[in-house]
Amino acid sequence: MKPEAQKYLFDIWRAVELLTNFTAGKAFADYEHDAMLRSAVERQFEIVGEATAQLAKLDRGLAARIGEHRRIVAFRNILIHGYADVDDRLVWDVVETKLPALRRDVERLLREAGMEPS
Repeated sequence: MKPEAQKYLFDIWRAVELLTNFTAGKAFADYEHDAMLRSAVERQFEIVGEATAQLAKLDRGLAARIGEHRRIVAFRNILIHGYADVDDRLVWDVVETKLPALRRDVERLLREAGMEPS
């Protein structure tokens, strides 16, 4: 695996870790009423999406091993370009339902590359 690919995987993993920490013990109501939390979560999702897009340009096959990688990039585009229409419920749903699988996929790929996420 190219060093650049490892960096993108690590960037995704780090953003997922931050997302997990930021949202731990929080409910949708907390998210909905906390502008700083919403901004932090959206920023980390933007990083996940951009790193995934760059990884796909570098190594399409590797990116394809991340579940829903195309949807991750599309979600990033919505957050960046459609910021005025971001649906807070959708973002929170992604936190609750998609983040654990993304974490597993990226950690598996990092381990295969000989990098132990810590």
